[in-house]
Amino acid sequence: MTKLFIILLLLTITVFSQNHKNIMELKEDSRQNIQTVNNSTTPIQQTINKKSVGLAIVYSLLLPGMGELYAGNYTTGKYFTIAEGALWGTYIGMNTYGSWQKSRYHSFAASNGGVSTAGKNDDYFSNISLYLNINDYNDDMARNGEFSKMYSVGQNYWKWTEADRRTYRAMWVSSESAYNNVRFVVGAFVLNRIVSAINAVRVTIANNKRQTQDIGWNVSTGVSEQANLPTSFVINFQTNF
Repeated sequence: MTKLFIILLLLTITVFSQNHKNIMELKEDSRQNIQTVNNSTTPIQQTINKKSVGLAIVYSLLLPGMGELYAGNYTTGKYFTIAEGALWGTYIGMNTYGSWQKSRYHSFAASNGGVSTAGKNDDYFSNISLYLNINDYNDDMARNGEFSKMYSVGQNYWKWTEADRRTYRAMWVSSESAYNNVRFVVGAFVLNRIVSAINAVRVTIANNKRQTQDIGWNVSTGVSEQANLPTSFVINFQTNF
């Protein structure tokens, strides 16, 4: 009886030792699996595409404000586009008005001054606004020794009353003023494009500084094999802005 008790006691101690060893091994394996997850780290870098300063300049030169729109900030660019539209309206309006006044003074010269308008240049229509008739003009050129500027009477005849000459002169000045103002509008077109291009460069640089960032990604991957649990694949994401 005593021998049987001793044998049972020895068996119990042996089984307990083996079970304790197995449990400790499982804990150690689980710890190693978790460490495997944390040690598998992959850095990934992602960079936002920059806007091209050269393209921004080209777009603004083609149509003011478009460079800023391309750069992603149309807040100031819209004013250049609005100015462009206003300038085009002014340009068309002045050209139309100048042409209308030119047609008027041609018709007036033909009907009131006996002028044949065909083949005449702009200097002729300017000169006839200053003299009552062709003889007064030719006499003035002769006195000044400018014989090459004298007109032949047959092809370049005109004769005004003083009132008609003044009326004609007013229409001619009005037309010429409109055409002169068109030149200023053309200059404003150029200036608007230059200023818009400079502003587009500024906006593009500022936009690139603001939007271009390196976004850091840390990706942790691994296989988790824990005791009494099914095998699983683990992915952890970590971002830094």
